[in-house]
Amino acid sequence: MLPSKDHRLNKEFVSPTVNKQAFEPPAVHSNLVKHLDHTAVSQRANLIMAEDTRQDKRASFSAITEHNTNGMARTSAVASSKSGASKKLVIKNFKDRPKLAENYTEDTWLKLRDAVGAIQNSTSIKYNLEELYQAVENLCSYKVSPTLYKQLRQVCEDHVQAQIKQFFLNMELTESLDNLSFLKRMNRCWQDHCRQTIMIRSIFLFLDRTYVLQNSLLPSIWDTGLELFRTHIVSDSAVQKRTVDGILEQIELERNGETVDRSLIRSLLGMLSDLQVYKDSFEERFLVETNRLYAAEGQRLTQERDVPEYLHHVAHRLEEENDRIMSYLDQSTQKPLISCVEKQLLGEHITAMLQKGLRILLDENRVAELALLYQLFSKVKGGLPTLLQFWRDYIKSFGGEIVCTPEKDKDMVQDLLDFKDKMDNVAQSCFTRSEGFINAMKEAFETFINKRPNKPAELIAKYVDSKLRAGNKEATEEELERILDKIMIIFRFIHGKDVFEAFYKKDLAKRLLVGKSASVDAEKSMLSKLKHECGAAFTSKLEGMFKDMELSKDIMIQFKQYIQNQSEPSNIELTVNILTMGYWPSYIPMEVHLPPEMVKLQEVFKLFYLGKHSGRKLQWQPTLGHAVLKAEFKEGKKELQVSLFQTLVLLMFNEGEEFSMEEIRAATGIEEEELRRTLQSLACGKARVLNKNPRGKDVEDGDRFNFNNDFKHKLFRIKINQIQMKETVEEQVSTTERVFQDRQYQIDAAVVRIMKMRKTLSHNLLVSELYNQLKFPVKPGDLKKRIESLIDRDYMERDKETPNQYHYVA
Repeated sequence: MLPSKDHRLNKEFVSPTVNKQAFEPPAVHSNLVKHLDHTAVSQRANLIMAEDTRQDKRASFSAITEHNTNGMARTSAVASSKSGASKKLVIKNFKDRPKLAENYTEDTWLKLRDAVGAIQNSTSIKYNLEELYQAVENLCSYKVSPTLYKQLRQVCEDHVQAQIKQFFLNMELTESLDNLSFLKRMNRCWQDHCRQTIMIRSIFLFLDRTYVLQNSLLPSIWDTGLELFRTHIVSDSAVQKRTVDGILEQIELERNGETVDRSLIRSLLGMLSDLQVYKDSFEERFLVETNRLYAAEGQRLTQERDVPEYLHHVAHRLEEENDRIMSYLDQSTQKPLISCVEKQLLGEHITAMLQKGLRILLDENRVAELALLYQLFSKVKGGLPTLLQFWRDYIKSFGGEIVCTPEKDKDMVQDLLDFKDKMDNVAQSCFTRSEGFINAMKEAFETFINKRPNKPAELIAKYVDSKLRAGNKEATEEELERILDKIMIIFRFIHGKDVFEAFYKKDLAKRLLVGKSASVDAEKSMLSKLKHECGAAFTSKLEGMFKDMELSKDIMIQFKQYIQNQSEPSNIELTVNILTMGYWPSYIPMEVHLPPEMVKLQEVFKLFYLGKHSGRKLQWQPTLGHAVLKAEFKEGKKELQVSLFQTLVLLMFNEGEEFSMEEIRAATGIEEEELRRTLQSLACGKARVLNKNPRGKDVEDGDRFNFNNDFKHKLFRIKINQIQMKETVEEQVSTTERVFQDRQYQIDAAVVRIMKMRKTLSHNLLVSELYNQLKFPVKPGDLKKRIESLIDRDYMERDKETPNQYHYVA
């Protein structure tokens, strides 16, 4: 047991744990240094010689201290007496340096060696630590430092060699130890060595701070201790192999879910790091084992688990390895270790994982797993580009199914909007709004939406019509505005925007003329969006339609005043919309037999209008005319809101009880197919104002119709003219044909414009120029036909020597 004073110092200088990054242990305690300084000063004070001054005992002295060049303090005392005489006190250095006592060096070294041996054997030290420190300082002061350093190194080396011999003294016992016990024994040996080295250095600190510091080639006492341990213990192949094997085994057990002693692993890896053998002895083997483990695990789990479960497993593994680095691995291992895990668990299985699971994740909208997928793939080389390609292919495939399946035409636009919302959410929430992924999505939408020419454009126009039509109670104004914004995004992807324009214009005309527009503000908002997207030329005709409706209102105010001034006012209220032919869709003229009262009113309006606007020609279009009829049933009076054709049919039943289809057709002059639709709406719909005999859903030749006097309805005004808003097959075909006809005119105009400017051009260059100028998709065969047509009409001609060359004909 150490004495109490020594025991205090022992507690100060011995540390059971070693900071693996700090090679230099703490300095000697300040009390010890202070004591040593005081001892040195007191020794020097013994050398002072004073003159006998024989002065009065009551004389006062003032001390003046000067610093001599050799570092010795020289003090002069100035004495003052009544007579005023004074003398200086001079202190001189020894002429000869004091000599050490005989055998002082040997005796002192024996004491120091005994102390070092006691530390190494963990026994009590016989001598006071301050005394030992002073002995080292004295030896160093008398140039014994080189010898002292060599002797100390030899003693330490002998002890380490003895340790390794004892370590393997009983080879059978060592080999019989399990790896964990061996690691604990190795760690104990290392901890003891560190504690001993720190204690020894605290005694020989003066040597370390003077002689060693002045000789840059000499390692410090601490570094010497590390070097000896590395050379004689850790560098032994058997010890090193057993140590590293044991550490790797513990790490593998932890990876398999077992609990291990992390502090033991941390201490041993710190030892390898301090001894500068961490990378060569441990890290290389550790990374090889890690690579092997995760390669096998990746192969097995990609087959056994579904993709979401596997992704969570990979994230968990990466979290574990990062925790391992924080707990006991060296920071230098982080990058190669994480790269190894990512490569084996992710990099080797990118394509297989995406083929197996991306479609499922996107179909089920599993946002959390998609975000994790993106996060993990962003760490792996080639991960994001591969994910981007699969994402693009998925959008093309899924969108292609929506667009190219005629059975889904009814819900195509809504499905496209929902799909776009879903993909936007994935790009924003999971793919961190990556510009590359957003651009890929736009490119994919543009590709698949134009796989089926014209139809998406037509259906988008009809979808807009359904949203802007009166009676659409699905959305508020704000929601309607959001829907229109989303539709415009889909509209941007369409190449054949002229098809959209044609169908949109046809439906807008119906909404305006039949009075079925839900909101003028919504209509103008949509018009503004189209103008912003496609330019003023695209919407000029649509804007003209709105102007016609506003002008017609002003004209009707003037016409009502004109009627009131007539001598024979009519009991029919007539409203006329004046339409500019170039703005509105073209309608097939149809001559029908109007009642005399209506014919008379038309003539009155014609006189009124042409009187104000000479040189104009009016052409009546009954197709989109509508009326309100007053009818009497057994239940009472009702008002029927009907189309002009329905009006002509119903008015016949004022003249008779029952009519055949042929009789109605002869009396009204309505075209056969239109008449079938009209009779079907009156006799087979929800509001059956007429009875059909025989009963049935379709109107056949020979069917007879009579007035349904028993008709009942909860409303006073009943709308039966919805049939006007429905598109017929003929309308759809004629609209499409009109678009194709307009395209031919645009192609002809573009060819003539190019040839007029270039005069002479080859076929390939002309086709290339046309593709640049035309805003709709067109096949090379169609272009060739239009070029042939223009050659036939003498707008251009072929070169006589080079048939592939064209010349403009002025």
